[in-house]
Amino acid sequence: MIMSAVKRIPVAEPVWKDLAEMRLAGQTYTDLLSEMIEERKKARLFRDMHRIEEEGTFIPFPEIRT
Repeated sequence: MIMSAVKRIPVAEPVWKDLAEMRLAGQTYTDLLSEMIEERKKARLFRDMHRIEEEGTFIPFPEIRT
């Protein structure tokens, strides 16, 4: 991964400690945060899919005509 710029994100000390405990040996904070972001996106997708499935009105596939 080529970094174009380094950005700083201020975090409270307890959050910093929690992040440090979550890191694997040799893992960068960038890698950790990227992994967390991907997991959050997947969780949001599954929540949205579940909500749509529960609230949506669907037409049976054989009834769909082109």
